[in-house]
Amino acid sequence: MFTASNPATGETVGTYPAHSTVEMRAALRRADKTWKSWRETSFAERAGLIRGVGQLLRDRADRYGRLMALEMGKPIAAGRAESEKCATACDYYAAHAEQFLADEMISTDASRSYVRYEPLGPVLAIMPWNFPFWQVLRFAAPTLMAGNVALLKHAANVPGCALAIEELFRDAGFPGGIFTTLLIDHTQLRAAIRHSAVRAVTLTGSTAAGRIVARQAGDRLKKTVLELGGSDPYLILEDADLDLAVETCVSSRLINSGQSCIAAKRFIVVAAIRDEFEQRFVERMRRAKMGDPLDESNDVGPQARRDLRDALHAQVQQSTSKGARCVLGGEIPAGPGAFYPPTVLTDVGRGMAAYEEELFGPVAAIIPVKNEKAAIKVANDSVFGLGAAVFTRDAARGERIAATELAAGSCFVNASVRSDARLPFGGIKESGYGRELSHHGIREFVNVKTVYVK
Repeated sequence: MFTASNPATGETVGTYPAHSTVEMRAALRRADKTWKSWRETSFAERAGLIRGVGQLLRDRADRYGRLMALEMGKPIAAGRAESEKCATACDYYAAHAEQFLADEMISTDASRSYVRYEPLGPVLAIMPWNFPFWQVLRFAAPTLMAGNVALLKHAANVPGCALAIEELFRDAGFPGGIFTTLLIDHTQLRAAIRHSAVRAVTLTGSTAAGRIVARQAGDRLKKTVLELGGSDPYLILEDADLDLAVETCVSSRLINSGQSCIAAKRFIVVAAIRDEFEQRFVERMRRAKMGDPLDESNDVGPQARRDLRDALHAQVQQSTSKGARCVLGGEIPAGPGAFYPPTVLTDVGRGMAAYEEELFGPVAAIIPVKNEKAAIKVANDSVFGLGAAVFTRDAARGERIAATELAAGSCFVNASVRSDARLPFGGIKESGYGRELSHHGIREFVNVKTVYVK
């Protein structure tokens, strides 16, 4: 049985029966059978169905926003925006998939030679709770447009979202077996990865989970894409526009109540502006309003689960015990729910959890440095490499740092790191491998076939 609990109140939202192993295996066989016909459909037919999914996401944005708020605590306005973002990804791949996967003619000594992109088959997606619709749709839209079929193993605390997404594809007119939600546990998941019907696996989640899935899939020589943790550095240089920097840094740190792999987490500030940035940053964080995610006036909701909130607090306590100063927040509030206030730690350095680990919640770590060179060194002094940003009024300087100095999959100048269907998304080092989105993402789960005719 899967139970969804409201993290703002602790109350049960709903209970859902788990799929048995027999049911799971039947679903896998059905997906494999369905794929053999789905792969023969035209891009035009697939595009029409995907556009229908996008339209339903817009029509049901209020319903889905409320569901996300109830199951994982996302502020409802952010949930509606997430539904809209999913719709834009559907529109994007409906418009561009055929172009991305068109045959590529290659000039060789053959009379005709080219590269052809063919679907692999059923792809198993293991998805997290923090963006319960976006993480799934950014995988599903390109996967289905490529001619594959999708299997979803969603996070255990968002079963209602998982089933709503399956319903979404069904209501849009997709044949049964094209998109299937599996309510299964980790033991069953291991069996699903090993099953012959599953041709590839994609996971968004923790680095620890990524290692496990990579081993299990690798044992069967199955392709994987892993989008894992991040501790994104934001470099604030001495010539930064502080109005822009402060507002962007705060909004990025508090997005999804701080529970985002690409949220700003480490704020690396050069000495010349450290005091002014810190003062303004703290005051802006202080103004963020925390409370019921169904209340439109609130900026920050609860953490998704109490155990995650408690783990975050332990990281704060460890950091202060090592010498960091807590200048805002840092205390678990009284009352029900898994709330944690916007928190700012300063004088953060090596050996502290706030420096070494991912803070998956509304906790900001300010790391003071002497100059640009030191800022770049600290930014790259991490096991993670998902995103990074730099703030400077000199656009050429910022581009040089972003393009050649920062070790991350996405580097932004004077803007927050974000995912966009038009751009590849993914990380390096312990933030994973492979790419989602853009033409790079749709080509991850296809057979890149060489055809040579003498």
